[in-house]
Amino acid sequence: MKQVVQNYKSGELALLDVPVPGCKPGGVLVRTAYSLISTGTELMKVSEAGMSMLGKARSRPDQVAKVVQSVATNGVPATYRKVMGKLDSYTPLGYSLCGVVEQVGDGIDDVKAGDLVACAGNEHALHAELNWVPKNLYTPVPDSLAPRHAAFGTVGSIALQGVRQGESRLGEVALVVGLGLIGQLVAQLLTASGVRVVGADPDPARCELAERLGAAACGDPASPAVESAVAELTDGHGVDQVYLAAGGGSNQPVELAARLCRDRGRVVDIGKCRLDLPWNAYYEKELDVRFSRSYGPGRYDPEYEIEGRDYPIGYVRWTERRNLACFLDLVARGRVDVEPLITRTADFDDAVETYQRLKDGELKAVAVLFRYPEQAAEDGPSADAPVVSVPGVPGGARSSAPVRAAKTPVRLAFVGAGNYATSMLLPHLARRDGVELSTVVTTTALSAANAQRKFGFREATTDLDAVLGDASVDAVFVVTRHSSHAELTRKALLAGKAVFVEKPLALTGEELTGVLEAVEESGNDRLQVGFNRRFAPLLQEARKRFGARTGPASLRYLVNAGRLDHGSWYLQQGTEGSRFAGEGGHFVDTASWLLGADPVSVYALAPSGNEDLQVVLGYPDGSTATISYVTTGAAGFPKETLDLVADGKVLQLDDFVRSSVYDGRKRWVSSRLPKARDKGQSAELAAFVRAVRTGGPMPVPLGSLVATTAATLAVRAALAGGAPVTLAEAR
Repeated sequence: MKQVVQNYKSGELALLDVPVPGCKPGGVLVRTAYSLISTGTELMKVSEAGMSMLGKARSRPDQVAKVVQSVATNGVPATYRKVMGKLDSYTPLGYSLCGVVEQVGDGIDDVKAGDLVACAGNEHALHAELNWVPKNLYTPVPDSLAPRHAAFGTVGSIALQGVRQGESRLGEVALVVGLGLIGQLVAQLLTASGVRVVGADPDPARCELAERLGAAACGDPASPAVESAVAELTDGHGVDQVYLAAGGGSNQPVELAARLCRDRGRVVDIGKCRLDLPWNAYYEKELDVRFSRSYGPGRYDPEYEIEGRDYPIGYVRWTERRNLACFLDLVARGRVDVEPLITRTADFDDAVETYQRLKDGELKAVAVLFRYPEQAAEDGPSADAPVVSVPGVPGGARSSAPVRAAKTPVRLAFVGAGNYATSMLLPHLARRDGVELSTVVTTTALSAANAQRKFGFREATTDLDAVLGDASVDAVFVVTRHSSHAELTRKALLAGKAVFVEKPLALTGEELTGVLEAVEESGNDRLQVGFNRRFAPLLQEARKRFGARTGPASLRYLVNAGRLDHGSWYLQQGTEGSRFAGEGGHFVDTASWLLGADPVSVYALAPSGNEDLQVVLGYPDGSTATISYVTTGAAGFPKETLDLVADGKVLQLDDFVRSSVYDGRKRWVSSRLPKARDKGQSAELAAFVRAVRTGGPMPVPLGSLVATTAATLAVRAALAGGAPVTLAEAR
């Protein structure tokens, strides 16, 4: 299928061939009829992509701050690879469309194949021929509403949420600053609710359009016309609300709002404009400044948007989905008219040219629609519209893997191609001799196409079964979200593949048991978990220098994990497990490797009110390892520091930039590596590929992988019971 994408590094726009997305449970597969270009948000993104690197940095200071923090935590090379990987990737465009349901996922009973739906979301309502859309981001289209008008649903919801934030009342007067697409819709919604509207925009054509659609008066904000209209309509008191629907770097909109708003009026920011509030003006009138967050309650909440957990209507009357349905109803009943806003309807095949004309200013538009050639006529699909099946690669029965001939490459498939895979794994594998990147599988078509383009995969698909049934694939990398690791690993083992799965191997004892049952059933124990730190050169050398020990050891491992950004999927503990369940295996494995044994007991303590943990591991010879996993430390402090003490010797690790060994007579210090932190990924991948190629032992014994996973899972039981837990109980 085809999809509109952009490379943020080069600014290139393309209509790319990408795999068809799969139809996952909890959502529907939608074939697009019309999608709407947001001439504000999308053009801003397109313009930013055309800037120099310095210009991009100036336009996104929030991202620059994240880069600086990443350099402090991970070093320059790793940060550079991560940033360049993100920049030099195709990103999707679009977030508002209307289309026909083509396939219904498990758990969906409110629509069926052939139904017309409006869809929202910058990850799910893209300019693409097919989109998978979760339940709370689509709504059925009223029978009387044309598909081209239903495609306005998302931007209409943005405008509607802004009006709700203003709490307008019948008979009030409002000022709308900026009469682009969102401003025009805000003006119509206010008029429909009995509010008289004054509009401000420097474009006379937009002012004339708003007046034609119901605004009382409109004019250039720099002219006296707007101020005169406000004075006349309000008897000189000022407007009750101001809606900022403008963009750009000018501070004029907030200054105009202060001047024309009444005492204790409301100012609602909907667009992305400069907000240097003139303190005296806002203080003297005690103005109420409010922000409108996108489509409404539920936005940026993965439990609502992805998992489909609705908010009770008695507590949250207007959610994203309810706003979407409400706006479509208003359009269907003629209370809002979107047809005059459509400047152009372009064929989807002309998408790149259309964006370029908009960017260059050749095409001046309020709203532009893409029409997709395979869809029904504008009045919607007929009742007996055929259901087109989603194309896929046939799986077929898997034959036995042939014995590898000399010098034939190891063929690898990747399930998942997120940040970690593309920054820390694939760059090492793509340049390794004797490795062929066979197939990449992702749930979203564009991420698979990006990985194929950047790393040279032979194929890109959304069909996991096709990979597992491909006899030419030697090993499968599972680099997806934590909740899917165990099941994907189990399937790949049963298919006879060697498996490299990123930590964690499992989130529950039941999942771990399922993996082991797959090993027993298939006789296939070719498994490696991404515990890379034991392969780090600094630790390898320090362990060698430390030498053998005779007595018990004491190990202290401080992990300054820090706080996660709001919205991180790591915070979805209901589905993805706790942070320690997801990440703790790294530190347990490192401690066990340094101590040369698997843990036999686990004790854990946690302060109330945060995610900090103290985990004490006991080992057969009396050694102990204490892992302090903290989220409340200083951001500038090193992330990982480690001390191992035994037999009069001390081994120290300083965040993978320096290691030291003290033996009582002399001190050995590694070379400093201030610009790099090699945490062992390259060496681990080399060991895994070598094991697959030769048929030799896997880099870490299966028993050790199981013991580390069991110890990590036992932390929760130890916290609940307030006493040490033996691993036999944890398993």
